[in-house]
Amino acid sequence: MDILILLQENTALLLITVGIFTLLIGSFLNAVIYRVPIILERSWRQDCQEMLGENSDNENQETFNILTPRSQCPHCGHGIAALENIPVLSYLFLRGKCSSCRHKISIEYPLVETITMLLSVMLAWKFGYGMQLLASLVLLWALIVLFMIDAKTMFLPDNITYPLLWLGIVINLDHTFTDLESSVLGAIFGYLSLWSVYHIFRLITDKEGMGYGDFKLLAAIGAWGGWQILPFVIMSSALLGAILGSIWLFIIQKNKASQPIPFGPWLAIAGFIAIVWRNEVGQVMQLAFS
Repeated sequence: MDILILLQENTALLLITVGIFTLLIGSFLNAVIYRVPIILERSWRQDCQEMLGENSDNENQETFNILTPRSQCPHCGHGIAALENIPVLSYLFLRGKCSSCRHKISIEYPLVETITMLLSVMLAWKFGYGMQLLASLVLLWALIVLFMIDAKTMFLPDNITYPLLWLGIVINLDHTFTDLESSVLGAIFGYLSLWSVYHIFRLITDKEGMGYGDFKLLAAIGAWGGWQILPFVIMSSALLGAILGSIWLFIIQKNKASQPIPFGPWLAIAGFIAIVWRNEVGQVMQLAFS
């Protein structure tokens, strides 16, 4: 209890504690980002094989989940020792290469750890000690995972978006970010708005402009921030997708015009901004429509 009182009364100590703790969380998020798509793919393959009456490939595979097996180099299978798994520092010490095979380690890992830490400290600075900080940290970590998975795989996992949606409603039972009615309406309108756009676009062009995971993510964002933030989130994410998505397409995908651009990352960014700075966003929207 003495530690909690110190964190509540000493802002500097709170920021330092959050910074150190969330560096470790960033390392864990890297594991989630890497492993969840593999876990889901194995599960889908097993379901398909069972439907077809075939023997499952998973019967001869080792246990693979978020915690097992221990982290290892994807190229040589070298087990990552504890001293090689210190967030950011290990990457710098190893000069971005595996200690065994010297294959290059993706810059993604220290970037996720650093961004997680910096944004978490920012939330601690904005909200201070309390429920809003705890809730916003959980929201941030989930959105980082969804951002990265969708950017890499064009898929938003239901086992993250659905719990995030329900947690947003539960969090707002105590009016943490908005009132319960706004939260529930935010979830409903968030889903239906993109669902409507999807079907209208499909009717006109006979193409699918987005996936159902985007509907669920916007529903979750609406549940956290209320229906009032949805116009800002939709317009901002569309703008981000048009500008940053085009840059990403040109640089990363070698300007392949046929390459689809994920929409989830831009929803995650716009949703995070709208929820954390809800009052400021509301003022901007009032000025825009006045």
